[in-house]
Order: sequence, then structure tokens, then C-alpha cells
Amino acid sequence: MKDAFGTPQSLLILGGTSEIALATARRLIARRTRTVWLAGRPSPDLEKAAAHLRGLGAETHTVAFDALAPDSHETILGKVFAEGDIDMVLLAFGMLGDQALDERDPVAAVRVAQTNYTGAVSAGLVCARALQAQGHGSLVVLSSVAAERARRSNFIYGSAKAGLDAFTQGLGDALHGTGVHVMVVRPGFVRTSMTAGRPETPLATTPEAVATAIELGLRRRSETVWVPGALRLVMAALRHVPRPLFRRLPL
Repeated sequence: MKDAFGTPQSLLILGGTSEIALATARRLIARRTRTVWLAGRPSPDLEKAAAHLRGLGAETHTVAFDALAPDSHETILGKVFAEGDIDMVLLAFGMLGDQALDERDPVAAVRVAQTNYTGAVSAGLVCARALQAQGHGSLVVLSSVAAERARRSNFIYGSAKAGLDAFTQGLGDALHGTGVHVMVVRPGFVRTSMTAGRPETPLATTPEAVATAIELGLRRRSETVWVPGALRLVMAALRHVPRPLFRRLPL
């Protein structure tokens, strides 16, 4: 169960090598979290992440999980929940893709969409049902500011995140009153290995800043978190820019 400040004792991360997720885990372990499950494709990086969290004092387990294998999600995640209550699920897997290449390769574009949207829908529904059955817990989903409006430079990734964002909001409404808290996190450009080499956008942030915002959102039981917070106002303005003008902006 969570403590009086909303800190979970147990945490399941879907996308166990995500830099944002691991920064969040470190922050929560420093508070009260004692058990962490890292779900992801088996790899040395996944084992390294688990060893790191164990060194911080958390009982950490790894579980083989593939976002692109939805037929396996119910069985794999069901086994995790069967081990005991999970106070927080952080859905953090995703792929940025390469817009220029993906436009020329529909199969690659579909892989971006399946990873960021359909895989997340499957895993999100499985975890939501399990959280509802235990009567408590938080489902935190990493969306993106890219979900707010399609841009020429990343509309394949952005469209998938837009679908995920809408799905998560609807899921939150469906679970309202059940004891399950659903929170959408919309970071802007985050400095990670996934974005290395790409030109930064204004208001760029870090995994640690996103982790801080997630923790604060948990305490407040927020439904939507922007990182940094100023992006809420920026996107509110950009959302209403006429399309001919928006098309010409250097975004």
C-alpha cells in the first residue's frame, strides 16, 4: 500500500530500461518503495538496471516482456500480480522511430505505432484490470507533448502517442471511483540516449525532472502532468494556431 505521501511500496515498470522510469524508481526507492519489477526484453541492460536498483536497497525482479507480443501480456503480467499487490504501474516503453525513414517504410512505421499504441493498450488494460481487482494502485503512463498536435517532423510517433494519450484519459474515466488512480505524463524533449544526436527543442528536460514531476503527481493524485509545467501553456496556444500558419512554424 502507499504511505501517507502517496509513495508506493511496490512498483512495476513496463519498459524496464527506460531512463525516465529508472530515474523514477531511484527517486521512489529513496522515499519508501521496496519492491520493483522491471519488465522488458531480456538483455544485459535490463539485468544491469536491476542490479543497480538492488544496490539502492530495493528487492528487484526482472520479467521477460515484449510490447509487440500482446497475446503474452495477460499471462506474463498476471504472474507478477499473483506475487502480491502492486501499488504502481509505470508504463514507460516506447520507440521514437526515424520519421524520414519510416515514411518510406510502412512496416517500420507500423512498428512504431504498434509499440507506442497497441502494445500499450494491451498492457494497460491488463494492468488496469489487475489494479481494479486488488482495489487500489496507480497506473502512470508516459505520453508526450507530441500527442497534443501532429507535427511534420514526427507525425508517425506523435499520432501513436495521441492515441495512447486519449486511451489513457478514457481509461482513467472508466476507473474513476474504483480506487485506481490513472495519470498521464506529457514530457517535452527529454535528454536521453533515445534522443541523443537530435536537435533539442525549447524547454528540454531531463529524466530526473520527469521523475520529480511524477512523484509530485502521485502525491496530488493528478490526472495529467506536464514536464516542464510551462508546456501546458505553450501547447494550449499552439493547439489553436491556424493550420496554414502552424505548417510553417519551425517545429
